Amino acid sequence: MHDDPTLPPTATPAADASASAAPAAAPVRSRDPLHGVTLEAMVVALERHFGWRGLAQQIPVRCFQSDPSVSSSLKFLRKTPWAREKVESLYLFMLREQRRQGQR
Repeated sequence: MHDDPTLPPTATPAADASASAAPAAAPVRSRDPLHGVTLEAMVVALERHFGWRGLAQQIPVRCFQSDPSVSSSLKFLRKTPWAREKVESLYLFMLREQRRQGQR
């Protein structure tokens, strides 16, 4: 060890380990039911639940009415915020209904 007062004291490995050993925070789970759900997963779930015809009745947009497919719907919904909001709202409604009925 040095006796030079201008140099900082040398840290010991035990001191370094205790300084960096902060308690790990528990992961925070989002209460948002849409958290982690992709738009594709929503469209697929809605189509399974309502069918294309029922989905077109709930949200009357051409991508659900005329030759519907998941890929064409995704293209439209990604460009159209108001339609995406309707899909998200219908998805949340479907989840609530499924919980009420004891499904899922």
